[in-house]
This record gives sequence, C-alpha cells and structure tokens, in this order.
Amino acid sequence: MAKVFNVRKYSPGDSVLSREEVRKFDEWAIEQIGVPSCVLMENAGRGCAEVILEHLGDVENPKVCIFAGIGNNGGDGFVIARHLADAGCDVKVVTCGDQSKIKGDAKTNLDIVCKMEIGVFQLDMGLYGLDKRVEHFAKDSDIIVDALFGTGLKGALRGNYPELIDDINKLGKSVVAVDIPSGLNCNKGVPTEKQLAIKANFTVTFAAAKRGFTSTASREYTGDVYVAGIGIEPVRM
Repeated sequence: MAKVFNVRKYSPGDSVLSREEVRKFDEWAIEQIGVPSCVLMENAGRGCAEVILEHLGDVENPKVCIFAGIGNNGGDGFVIARHLADAGCDVKVVTCGDQSKIKGDAKTNLDIVCKMEIGVFQLDMGLYGLDKRVEHFAKDSDIIVDALFGTGLKGALRGNYPELIDDINKLGKSVVAVDIPSGLNCNKGVPTEKQLAIKANFTVTFAAAKRGFTSTASREYTGDVYVAGIGIEPVRM
C-alpha cells in the first residue's frame, strides 16, 4: 500500500484537541468546508491501516483481529479491515454490541466489509464466559485493533464493556488503539472508571493528538502515539 497521508509521531508540544474541539472540528470540516463525513472516516481508517502495516513489518501471513464498537470508532475499524485485507492480511472483525444499531457511515463500511467476505462475527455482550469468547476470536492474531470507543465516550463504561476491555488487556497481544484507547478520558488522559482502559502498544489518533495525551499517566494506555492526517488539518479552522 503506497503512503498517501501525512502520518507523524506525536511529540510533547505538538498541538492537541479536547473532546469539544474534536466535535467542533468535525462539524467545521463537514458543514463549512464540505468534506463528507464518509471521506473523513475513510482517510482516518486508511491512515491507521498504514501504520499497522508498518508495525507488522515482515510478518508472514499476518493475522489481525479488530474489536469494533457500534459507533463511528467501529466504523473506522471497518475501514481499517478493508485496507488490511487488500494488503494481504487475514482479517477478522468482531462487532461488540447490537450490530443492528450500527448506522450511517459505520453501517456503510460494515456492509462493504461483509460484501468483501471478510470474516465478521458478533460478540454477544450479555452471555456468560466473555473472556473465553474474546480469547477464541483473538488467540491466533498478531495484532489486536481496539476500535470500540472514540473521543465521544462520556462517563462510565456500561454493561460488560469494562470486562471486555480487561479481557483484551489480558490477551498479552500487541494492541493498536484507534484514535484513543477505549475507556480513556479524552481530556484528562486517565481511565473513565476503575483504572479500566485499553492498554495499547501504540495509538493512531486522527488530525491531532488529544489533550489527555499530554498527561504522563496516559502513556500507560496509549503507548507510542502517531497522528494520521484525515485530508484536512485543524490549523485551517
């Protein structure tokens, strides 16, 4: 896959966005500049896929397991799945939550993944033995992709999502977080509750690093941070 997007490693002192600024930037890009939201999602997902491929390096027949939520972060995961599959990876997508609630751009990209016959599985969050099912899906993977929750997460994680995050952390696999580790507070850089957030080896965040990444405590969860361009920069606002 040729590199076409600006991807850079985050350094302290680089510009950052708060949760509120991320929302305003998206609104500005879509409503005032006219960049369709599906284009922003496409660019974000492809940039993340490029970084993942670099980290896979010379792994032969790489296997990737993507845990995807039902919102736009999951939509990014579906885009990533497509590009990784096109690059020759063995990709498995695990939707976490009620798949019927996936809407908009995320649904469009899920439909594409399904038509490409990439393996898509639904993880029933209400069933007993969540840890065993997470292990079953991910045990042969070289990299786990966390596409559960993005910057829009507010308040405490609900239902069995804390258990799911804990189970992913216990896999002992290399993990990449999409935009922000699931469960991490975007503005503060600490978990939303009970010290439960994805502990990623690296994070590919979009447009700009998030304010919480300036906290030294966040490094335990983000790992190395890469900033992937999405086709338009916040500095233009």
